[in-house]
Amino acid sequence: MSDIEDVFGASEEQQEEQTKAAVTEPDAESKTSVVTERTEEVIPGESEKMVTETIDEDGDVVEETTEVTRKTVKRTMKITETSSTTKTTTLTTPAKLYGKDLSEYDDVDVESLLAQLSPEEITILAKEVDPDDNFLPPDQRCGYECTKEATGPLNRKQLIEHINKQAIETPDQPEFEPYVQGKVRGKKWVPPPRDAREIEAEEQIAIDMGEEYEHALNDATQEEIIDLAAILGFHSMMNQDQYHASLLNKGQPVGLGWDGITKSTQQKLFPSDPPNSTDVEESIKRVKDDDNKLIDLNLNNIKNISDEKLEQLFAALPQNEHLEVLSLTNVGLTDKTALLLAEAIEKSKTLRVLNVETNFISPPVIVRLVQALLKCHTIEEFRASNQRSAVLGNKIEMEITNLVEKNSSLLRLGLHLEFNDARHRVAAHLQRNIDRIRKDLELRLQFRFFNNLQRKSTRIQ
Repeated sequence: MSDIEDVFGASEEQQEEQTKAAVTEPDAESKTSVVTERTEEVIPGESEKMVTETIDEDGDVVEETTEVTRKTVKRTMKITETSSTTKTTTLTTPAKLYGKDLSEYDDVDVESLLAQLSPEEITILAKEVDPDDNFLPPDQRCGYECTKEATGPLNRKQLIEHINKQAIETPDQPEFEPYVQGKVRGKKWVPPPRDAREIEAEEQIAIDMGEEYEHALNDATQEEIIDLAAILGFHSMMNQDQYHASLLNKGQPVGLGWDGITKSTQQKLFPSDPPNSTDVEESIKRVKDDDNKLIDLNLNNIKNISDEKLEQLFAALPQNEHLEVLSLTNVGLTDKTALLLAEAIEKSKTLRVLNVETNFISPPVIVRLVQALLKCHTIEEFRASNQRSAVLGNKIEMEITNLVEKNSSLLRLGLHLEFNDARHRVAAHLQRNIDRIRKDLELRLQFRFFNNLQRKSTRIQ
């Protein structure tokens, strides 16, 4: 058995040269390792004989000869690992201002330069720089500074007169070409030529309406065509005056044809409502005396009612048993008098409608008024919108909603609720109250109807 040694790869001299070249490269590191590998291969030319003797079943000796041909190969490989480091250098362009290189000012101390400037130079420098700081007031960020002395407080009328005077005295800019009637100044606009295919397509569109209709339309006047357009509903071809005149058969207005100028309709003036002539002192006296004819008391828009008179009126409400409607719109109700009204509502027995819109009642006092409705089971309508605070707020609206849901007699509520939840809940509860009262009325009517039938039947018997 023979050993044959083969070395694969480059020769030792070539490997040494490669190793030297790797070492001489800048920033390169190399590692060399030797690996030895042995393998056995079968070679047909060289063989090894092995003789074995065995005894068979008959007792004879049998010789077996085996030839084995093997080759041992020894391979030695040198593995060289080379790692290199690459350095990257980024070139940046130096900052420039108006073409000048600013890199020479990197090491300059800005604070020392500013210390050398005079106050006038610092002021000039501050005007050239806009500090991007939102916390500074606008007058400090603005470059304009008025050096004139104050002439006194602002007089708006005098200022407007001065501006108008300057506008009148300032001459107009001269015109390059004076205006001449009938002469076009400058270049006249000429529409571009239309495409021949569009013109042919328009010419091909034709509607055959028959000779009678064509003759009637050709001989019709402009007013008759406008009437026909109004009958057919062509609203975009006419204005409202023409349309309503055609429908009412009044004749078309003069000068309002197809090319006429549409003028706005004159506003209709209605006489203003007369002032409220209700005698406040007489009304308060009738409320105190419980006048059976005084059912509706309207004190709207009476602005000279003092707080003492309102206190007298509210103090007389609990003893009155005939007043059903009380309107106090725009009378200057405040929180003080509104709280007295809330106490009077709790003791009222006949009041059905209460209106305190357009006053100076705060949202908490409105909640107090709605709370007073729970003790007065006769009020069906309560209105208190358009007060000092336009927005009640979520907390106040939720409190009003909870109080309304506890009220079983309220049918109508005049309040502006901003949140959808409060509006929907209040509307749903008021609808339930209306439905319940309607059912109660139906049951009462049916009960009376059956009672009348029974009485008639007993009389017949």
